[in-house]
Amino acid sequence: MSVLIFVDHLHGHIKKASHEALTYGAKIAEQTGDTAEAVVLGNVSEDLAALGQHGVKKVHHVQSDALNTFDSQVYTKVIAQVAEQSGAKVIVFSNNSSGKALAPRVAVRLKAGLVAGATALPDISNGFVVRKAVFSGKAVANVAIKTDVKVVSLNVNAFTISTSEGTAEVVPFNATVDAPKTKIVGSTKTSGKVSLTEADVVVSAGRGLKGPENWKMVEDLADELGAALACSRPVADAHWRPHNEHVGQTGIAIAPNLYIAIGISGAIQHLAGVNRSKTIVVINKDPEAPFFKAADYGIVGDAFEVVPKITEAVKKIKGH
Repeated sequence: MSVLIFVDHLHGHIKKASHEALTYGAKIAEQTGDTAEAVVLGNVSEDLAALGQHGVKKVHHVQSDALNTFDSQVYTKVIAQVAEQSGAKVIVFSNNSSGKALAPRVAVRLKAGLVAGATALPDISNGFVVRKAVFSGKAVANVAIKTDVKVVSLNVNAFTISTSEGTAEVVPFNATVDAPKTKIVGSTKTSGKVSLTEADVVVSAGRGLKGPENWKMVEDLADELGAALACSRPVADAHWRPHNEHVGQTGIAIAPNLYIAIGISGAIQHLAGVNRSKTIVVINKDPEAPFFKAADYGIVGDAFEVVPKITEAVKKIKGH
């Protein structure tokens, strides 16, 4: 039997979320006494044998031109084939955009129970119970999967990546690959030095900045911290910043190690997309701003005075 982990990649580079899922899946295999194996679809520029550093023993690599562009229906059929032939009893995905499209489909095809958004290793002392966040992170549920095959998707940044010495066996897998039913006629890359969903640090700002002309101080702080830029929905709706930077319930959900919110009141819709951040720092001149209730650290002050001082402090620490 095996624990099979889906490895998500973009432009040939394996995503950080997949390294988390690989570590998570390998730990489950240790719990159950099974073998951790991975499945990679399409061309990847990285050394797949190095995935053994996460505890994976075998990598099933399916190569086909049809797999170089993500198609959830095509991917689902291939992953199910690998799962069936490898005898996988647990299939692990990242709970990112790809995982959210694939995990339910794979679960249906394999007649498997599914827990989406796991936050911890399953408890196997009495069955297979997975912990997940519910109600936009306000509560926790323990969900028992009772089917023979189980599908779990891991919340991004919910599990620490660990590595050790190890090399995985890379095995070509001959799967039946359908032609995609959709055709991509064009694509536009989002701007930004750091991907929001992959960033460890995110600096975000809202209407408190008064206008797009004041965004340079936010960009300066993000540059010094090596952070991704984000914004609240009103800012994106006003076209101060592009919509791909909008974080929140109706935007991108993120879970960085550090989230700095500048001039954002903290409406529940915004909090729903950022409350999985490990540490939240709020800068707002209104001491009654709702965001302070969710913050780990709060600074009551004018952002136009506070943010430049933080940037200068970071520069001094870095020795600039």
